[in-house]
Amino acid sequence: MEGPTLRGSKLWITVATMLASLMSVLDISIVNVGLNDIRASFGTPLDQIAWVSTGYAMANITVIPISGFLQKRWGIKRYYTGSIILFTIASALCGLAWSLPSLVVFRILQGLGGGAIIPTSQNILFSRYPREQQGMAGALFGMAAMTAPLLGPTLGGYLIDVSSWHWIFYINVPLGALAAYVAYTNIEEPDFVASKAPIDTFGIGLLAVGMVSLQYVLEEGNRDGWFDSTVITALAVIAATALITFVVHELETENPVVDFRIFKNMSYAASTGVNFLIGTALFGGSFLFSLYCGTVMRYSALDIGLLFLKGSWIQLLIMPIVGKLIGKVDSRKMIAIGLTGVLLSLWMNGHLTPDADTHTMVMPLFVRAAALSLCFVPLSVVALADLPASQRGNGAGLFNATRELGGSIGTAWMSTHLDRMTKQYASDMAPHFDAYSAVAHDQLRNAQAGLGARLWDPVGAALSSMQMRLDLQALVRAFNEGFTTLAVLFVASIAVVFFLKKPQAGVVVQGAH
Repeated sequence: MEGPTLRGSKLWITVATMLASLMSVLDISIVNVGLNDIRASFGTPLDQIAWVSTGYAMANITVIPISGFLQKRWGIKRYYTGSIILFTIASALCGLAWSLPSLVVFRILQGLGGGAIIPTSQNILFSRYPREQQGMAGALFGMAAMTAPLLGPTLGGYLIDVSSWHWIFYINVPLGALAAYVAYTNIEEPDFVASKAPIDTFGIGLLAVGMVSLQYVLEEGNRDGWFDSTVITALAVIAATALITFVVHELETENPVVDFRIFKNMSYAASTGVNFLIGTALFGGSFLFSLYCGTVMRYSALDIGLLFLKGSWIQLLIMPIVGKLIGKVDSRKMIAIGLTGVLLSLWMNGHLTPDADTHTMVMPLFVRAAALSLCFVPLSVVALADLPASQRGNGAGLFNATRELGGSIGTAWMSTHLDRMTKQYASDMAPHFDAYSAVAHDQLRNAQAGLGARLWDPVGAALSSMQMRLDLQALVRAFNEGFTTLAVLFVASIAVVFFLKKPQAGVVVQGAH
């Protein structure tokens, strides 16, 4: 059996999957822009508003690994349409939320639907497109998935400016309704026979407890002082215990909800490892860059969104070309070139200064966008082409989950690294500031003669100004080291390319992302 056979209008199925994917990925980036407005609306403390994103991420990363199992259980058409409907209804409820707890609950429901949409959309495209068009199918999905992060910050900033934060959720309602209708009326699955295997409820429970606990630790660890917090320590132990037990259980059970035996395939294991490192560098790097734009460059949320749009539009041109090249050019070469480009972009980020102009800020984004366009589709083809058809749905779910997990780890790691290194650099630089040196005296006199002359305490104002400059230098050096650290880590991803297997010509790939 070569996996699920789908029929129906290829055009309208493509429209439905691209629309649903765009909506699902868009929601992740668009919500981040509105967090401050949501906090003000509910009167929420700053350290609690992150739950709007954390709740979604927890549900999302729990569903993704089991999406292949659920497709076999309910059928792709019903599972996909139901997930879109759940996401759409939850979006409307988010817009109607009356408090932070209610919004977090609705975001969890949204995450359950959104997590299913991503891997299932790709599976549908690869199941419907003929063998010779597999590369283009992946490129179409990649265009939808990559366009969303570009539009999210800009669209979110615009909607909040002209209306309110509620509309960053309401915008999903017409899109979701249209995607669900088109999908349900066009996807045909005539050969589907529901799996009668018993549901591994124990395994699902372990996965849910483990992933939710781990996601909480990664999201809240830095704010709570990591293992100085009893809650973080306890949840870390729970996550480790549950996930280790889950892996052992899934390897031993006859009908696993997630089949880890797939990692016996060296090419798949290597591709998934590269995917994990891409997630770590991509999400961690984007987190640092957005924060750098806001804290050092003093850009507004809308300006940051426009900056990402200017730097990343090239993906929309490159992705279709990459799709055409699949099967004609060795995918491993494209992946290696792409990874080298990502490494270069992180190195460029690591040399930014507070005086950087728009061109200097855009170039690392441009290089990274072009490089990632060469990675995503070829990497998924290499990962899944060598798998038996019966394992590709499971393989796609795990493949997606590793990048999401890498992203969570990368963001948490860079958040902690930035906080620690900023304090370290400030401490290291302070002894070198000699108040009695000629340079210091010149700078103090200049500060007193400038803005300080207009204040009642010119000396105090001058000293405060110099302290702010010292803090800014420490912050910039911490940002630069963070980007450089990610670049060094990314060298490992290039080394892993040597373990990838060259895809066989004409192999049908299903469920890649």
